[in-house]
Amino acid sequence: MSDTVSDKGQTVTQGMTPFERGALIFTLTMSTMLYAMTVTIANVALPKMQGAFGATADQISWVVTFNLVATAVVTPMTGWLVARLGQRRVMLFSAMGFTCATLACGMATSLEQIVFFRVLQGMFGAPMVPGSQSIVLQAFPREKHASTMAIFGVGVVMGPIIAPTLGGYLSEEFGWRWVFFMVVPFALIAILGILAFVRDLGHPGKIRFDWTGFIALSLAVASTQFMLDRGEREDWFQSTEIIICACIAVLAFYVFISHSLTASKTPFLDFAMLKDRNFALGMGFILVFGMLNFTPMVIFPPMLQQLRDFPETTIGWLLAARGIGTLVGFIAMIWLTKYDPRIWMAIGFGMQGVAGLYITTFDLNLTPWDVAWTSALQGLGTGVCWVPVTQIAFATLNPAKAPEGSAVFHLIRNFGSSFFISVSVAVSLRTSKVNYSDLTGQISPLNETLRYPSVMGGWNPETESGLMALAGEIQRQAIMIGYINAFYLFAIVSLSVIPFLLFVKWKGHAA
Repeated sequence: MSDTVSDKGQTVTQGMTPFERGALIFTLTMSTMLYAMTVTIANVALPKMQGAFGATADQISWVVTFNLVATAVVTPMTGWLVARLGQRRVMLFSAMGFTCATLACGMATSLEQIVFFRVLQGMFGAPMVPGSQSIVLQAFPREKHASTMAIFGVGVVMGPIIAPTLGGYLSEEFGWRWVFFMVVPFALIAILGILAFVRDLGHPGKIRFDWTGFIALSLAVASTQFMLDRGEREDWFQSTEIIICACIAVLAFYVFISHSLTASKTPFLDFAMLKDRNFALGMGFILVFGMLNFTPMVIFPPMLQQLRDFPETTIGWLLAARGIGTLVGFIAMIWLTKYDPRIWMAIGFGMQGVAGLYITTFDLNLTPWDVAWTSALQGLGTGVCWVPVTQIAFATLNPAKAPEGSAVFHLIRNFGSSFFISVSVAVSLRTSKVNYSDLTGQISPLNETLRYPSVMGGWNPETESGLMALAGEIQRQAIMIGYINAFYLFAIVSLSVIPFLLFVKWKGHAA
């Protein structure tokens, strides 16, 4: 499909003017940018929403994770929706539904409501990312895929730059609701662009949809995510609720895999694509990419506000530093795609690992500069990785499988993001509790060290106020250790993927 031709044997874009080609790329970029904006913009407002709804740290993370879960579940439906309705209708309906759901998020009055509307936002936004990528792959010849995807990516990463800076200001000045309202003008521009420039590159038709596989996969992903989000709060497998979720997830995954392999002629996900070694490895790489992509943007805002009392505007600028790093990486890859992508993937994941390791040296005296440059380095690694991961995954895949492959690609990326956010939050909360218990055990009349004024400073454990102040400081230190442990996990995951690049088969593929 990436070499789609017209009846006269020309590529699709050969019949378009330069303005139309540019307008098409702009429209698809704007459509994709909408989703990236809502993820990063919600992160800036998480501390404010946590206070407004009286939520705990794990509860407020649902605003991000369940949005990603909804996106992950609906993403594989993109190929079926396109086959039934055509690319133009799918993109148009998705953008319109996304806009309405975004307005509803801004008007939500409870945690349950905003999580529900974020789920709708993820469901409607899901087809826009793989749909846009599929149109780019179909509309342009294969030899232009790398450069076109790099240009496409430059526009996409503008979302994580614009959203945190503008969203942080609006959240601080007018309240968290405006971080959702500000997305609406961008969505309207995307809708107008779709109406004017997006055309169907094929003919809609009727294909069988594997509802059994879809429902089984949806149950498996949702149950797994719910278990991860509620596990720490419910003390994991000491809770009947968590045990039930785990059993549902295992059973649903089993039904999905067995049904897809044996019982369905047209499975929801075609496992035959995994016979392509590069595509199979690409799925592993994009899983790790997704795990690393949004996790720092979820962890940093509550950490910076809770422990350092940074305002939303400052947090927004610090998150934007990551977007700027990603932008630089994408721009660089426009010219560097002619080189072996394995090299750039190793560099990209390596930069993210180095940034994660440096963050583990943070303490309660961290400065905005510390957060800014490490965030920028993470973003640079993300930008350098994205195009090579796409190149490797689709280099040897049958072009006819491009839409379905793109859907699976983004399914795994989004599931990796939601999964790792939940794991990181759980690690942070769990280790914070453990370290608080360990540290408070040191506060005892039997501890000779506490007799020295140079050690105790202004804390006096013999008075009630002194004990309260000391308990507060221990709590802050324990929470900081929890966040540091989450970034240790981040660094380990990032660096562990590099050896697997040796298994990629690459001999200068045009893709």
